[in-house]
Amino acid sequence: MVQVDPRPQTGDTVTSVPTTGGEARTDTRGKGLSGNSVGLLGSAVIGVSTVAPVYCLTSTLGPTAGEVGLQMPAIFLAGFLPMLLVAFAYRELNKAVPDCGTSFTWTVKAFGPRIGWMCGWGLVIATIIVLSNLAGVATSFFYLLLGELTGSQTLADLDGNKAAHILTCLAFIAVATAISYRGMTATKGVQYALVGLQLAVLAVFVVMAVVKARSGVFAGSLHFSWTWLDPFAVQSFSAFTAGLSLSIFMFWGWDACLTVNEETAGSAKTPGRAALLAMLVLIGSYLLTAIAAQMYSGVGDKGPGLGNPHTADNVFAALADPVMGTALGVLLFVAVLASAAASLQTTFIPVARTVLAMSAYEALPPSFARIHPRFRSPGRATVAAGIATGLFYAVMSLLSENVLIDTIYALGLMICFYYAITAFACAWYFRRDLRTSARDLFFKGVFPTLGGILLTAVFTKTLVDMWNPAYGSGSSVFGVGSVFVIGVGLLVLGFVLMLVMQRRSPAFFRGDVLTRGTPALVVEE
Repeated sequence: MVQVDPRPQTGDTVTSVPTTGGEARTDTRGKGLSGNSVGLLGSAVIGVSTVAPVYCLTSTLGPTAGEVGLQMPAIFLAGFLPMLLVAFAYRELNKAVPDCGTSFTWTVKAFGPRIGWMCGWGLVIATIIVLSNLAGVATSFFYLLLGELTGSQTLADLDGNKAAHILTCLAFIAVATAISYRGMTATKGVQYALVGLQLAVLAVFVVMAVVKARSGVFAGSLHFSWTWLDPFAVQSFSAFTAGLSLSIFMFWGWDACLTVNEETAGSAKTPGRAALLAMLVLIGSYLLTAIAAQMYSGVGDKGPGLGNPHTADNVFAALADPVMGTALGVLLFVAVLASAAASLQTTFIPVARTVLAMSAYEALPPSFARIHPRFRSPGRATVAAGIATGLFYAVMSLLSENVLIDTIYALGLMICFYYAITAFACAWYFRRDLRTSARDLFFKGVFPTLGGILLTAVFTKTLVDMWNPAYGSGSSVFGVGSVFVIGVGLLVLGFVLMLVMQRRSPAFFRGDVLTRGTPALVVEE
């Protein structure tokens, strides 16, 4: 390990951002990462992988159908809208300031160091929670798959053994950390295989489900109707908002492809294009799978119906054999395991690079800015993220299953928090560009602002719902829902840590290291 001096050195990549006065700002810093190691396809694959589409579908199809019935495809489209609007903000900000700190760096430049620090904290803590959840999911499906392949219920039941579950979970975290530690070349190779497997299995499932639905094999099968795509047909506003919350979080993670912008060929434009490509792949796979599953099973609450509460947490486990047969049905279990494992590995990318950037700009201790001399990866930050994830999951599992569940429910608050701030940062950062053209007005101003407003509304609604002890595991602290206490408590913890760092790194918080600025014009080619 070598310590990279956070000050710009000869040969470092330094992004110049023109200001209104015409002079160039050179305050963004090269981090020593391996440049030009990821292309458009590789970047898009990282974005898709981090979302974990097959896992999201098997765990969300049931609850969403239970909330909105046949309008599930419409709700997926509604959840896609704010994510798409925020993706435009990420694209424009990356084009002007291609920095691996993404939300942290951009928000500092728009709103100043304190809001930027809290935005970075929101991303980091959300990712740690997701990593621990993904590791737990990968462990559960690992033992479930072993039970399916061997026919041994004893192996399947090992998931219920707390000691075996935690040790296996820690092993998955260690492997994912090791792969991410070896840099983007190792990460990219693994992801091509895992994402390709997921999408191929989904394609087979969709085709077979539609064919069997049209043949009438299952009595509950339905014919496709265009009304399924009408969000206004949802029976109530409360059902709509509940379904919308579920669908929004199905898209979380696509921005991972932006955090590798300093390692991407064409760092100013390729990551933004990759983000939009990843979003299109996700919405396409979600819509096709939702429609196919709905055609085959319907949305009833009995048998294989998608509204059955007994199968809601793992729809593919219930549909694997009926739709694909015993032999091919195992592939769905493999795809879910691959989805969770792939996402576990790529989710280290955004947290490690955000911590790296915060350290390089003196917002965190300088040790996290160390780059591995051979792999050119943020080795210290990646290992720290792995250790934090393992400790978090082990402690929460041993402390209380309810606390672990409520922490996962609190994740939505963090996601909306940093996505919304980043969207507003785009509109504010480019505020003097908005009159230059209709394109700038919409893509730099109107669309990001709308995305920020929608996510702020979801954030507020989630915050209100969390106050009720019935939200999440049903536990409470002095009559207040545990999810609310955990969600707000994590944000308060971030604020306290920010005050500690303010005493240790006054230069960053004075704005001397990474300065606020507004470009006069981002020139389009």
